[in-house]
Amino acid sequence: MKNFKNKVAAVTGAGSGIGQQLAVLLAKEGCHLSLSDINEQGLAATVELLKPYNIRVTTQKLDVSDRHAVKAWAEQTVQNHGSVNMIFNNAGVALGSTVEGASYEELEWIVNINFWGVVYGTKEFLPFIKQSKDGHIVNISSLFGLIAQPTQSAYNATKFAVRGFTESLRQELDMQNCGVSALCVHPGGIRTNIANSAKMNESLKTLGMHPEKSIKAFNKLLRCPPEEAARQILAAVRKDKRRLLIGNDAKVLDLMQRFLPTGYQRVSEFGTKLTNKM
Repeated sequence: MKNFKNKVAAVTGAGSGIGQQLAVLLAKEGCHLSLSDINEQGLAATVELLKPYNIRVTTQKLDVSDRHAVKAWAEQTVQNHGSVNMIFNNAGVALGSTVEGASYEELEWIVNINFWGVVYGTKEFLPFIKQSKDGHIVNISSLFGLIAQPTQSAYNATKFAVRGFTESLRQELDMQNCGVSALCVHPGGIRTNIANSAKMNESLKTLGMHPEKSIKAFNKLLRCPPEEAARQILAAVRKDKRRLLIGNDAKVLDLMQRFLPTGYQRVSEFGTKLTNKM
């Protein structure tokens, strides 16, 4: 897919951050949009940003952890637009907790959104995208889908799962030669609301950390603007890349994991302690 003009793209988590900026950049290129988010106010703000562009925009309040709702949204997208070429599975949440301290309810919450949400979005849109014979599935993993961090076991698990799921999908699509491709994206510190909206529990104190202080420290590491992340994602789609690392932090830590597949853990432990003292 070398251009997006008159294509149709579906985007989850389109009410803010990377999802919102993907919508803006796609609109600038004449791409029609089916946008979803659980936050209706955020969706409305995105629609306002799209008014200058001569494209068709539809929106849907959506909980991506609800399989039936995602299925209905995919069908409605095709009904509204006639076809669909791309799905950007971007919606996600974060949880700060030790393994021991995470409740089963918290684990189910993050897995249902970060992993199952991607699975539902992929499977429900894939048959329609295949019909277009010119499509792309873009799944947002994370730097933490490449390298593990203390307090992020649940988030790591979901993002590692997205990586494996998407890389397997990409190979199957290549073998089918069906005109559809897949990209797995690993952003580093992107300046979004994910840290502020993250769930943090008291188990962090067993590691000498404080939940509120941890959120502030994490926010300091979010340096890349979401519009730059969105620009790189669309460029990667054009080049049909298999994997995209966004930010120097993602690139450096990916190399560290490759050269120090177990040793990097000591560095992560030290970095987490140091960051919490900032």
